Amino acid sequence: MSEWRDVHVGFEGDGVKISGIAVWQQNWRRTGEEAIQLPHPSYQHQRHRFDIYEVGPTDSLIRFAAGELSNGVWGFYIPA
Repeated sequence: MSEWRDVHVGFEGDGVKISGIAVWQQNWRRTGEEAIQLPHPSYQHQRHRFDIYEVGPTDSLIRFAAGELSNGVWGFYIPA
């Protein structure tokens, strides 16, 4: 499994940007990779399921893992 680093925890639809792209304004595409289990960024003892997505044009894809940590609160990871 590749290494991941957390980049954001926030409410659904907030202004999070990954590599300059506002991810909530994009159509997320699942990569076909299996979901991964990662720790909650603030509570490392909690493990959560994160699906792996990509956004953007095919020549400059942004890949990230996202999962809902609690009702309306999302965590985002990117490959380390």
